[in-house]
Amino acid sequence: MFQNRKDIVYVILAGIFITNAIVAELTGGKLIDVFGVPMSIGILPWPIVFITTDLINEYFGEKGVKKLSLITAGLIAYTFIILFFAIKIPSTGISSVTTEQFTAVFGQSQLIIIGSIAAFLVSQLIDVTIFHFVKNRTGNKMIWLRSTGSTVISQLFDSFIVLGIAFYLPGIMDGKTYIISGFTGYSVKLVIAILTTPMIYLGHYLIEQYLAKDGK
Repeated sequence: MFQNRKDIVYVILAGIFITNAIVAELTGGKLIDVFGVPMSIGILPWPIVFITTDLINEYFGEKGVKKLSLITAGLIAYTFIILFFAIKIPSTGISSVTTEQFTAVFGQSQLIIIGSIAAFLVSQLIDVTIFHFVKNRTGNKMIWLRSTGSTVISQLFDSFIVLGIAFYLPGIMDGKTYIISGFTGYSVKLVIAILTTPMIYLGHYLIEQYLAKDGK
């Protein structure tokens, strides 16, 4: 099934990528206060998504990321379809989780789902495009620039797309709150992207060491 170690690396990275993306979507409906500004708790798994996106970009190219992004978007949609039917089926009397509680946690609106998937696909497309634009001009040098730079730009779009579709359009947020929340969420992602840059180098080192045993 696996022809070489590189195949195994892709499967591991893809599994980490998909898991964190779906967890982010499932938890995204909960808003928390960050310095008095509402922000989605779904931001927590995204640092791992940033790292795996850049590593997949590095070792499997633009096509590898685009295909995985489309597959992940389909799996996110599938997850919400399963949750839709799970919500419609009432809880039994001995269930510790009532139908109302389950719905309150997982019954996200259609706009949140659409916004999340749209933001995910757009940000991934921007990320992979910028990543390879920089790499084509810097070669194998300046890993931090293509990794952090692509994340910084792509997440600006991600922050405003998901909030715009999920919270601004239905009137949950007014214009001022939308702008402030978008920039607050983006600022947090920016800090995370910078702080996780060493993890990109660590990931490169570990993968290189692993692939070296297989002659790459």
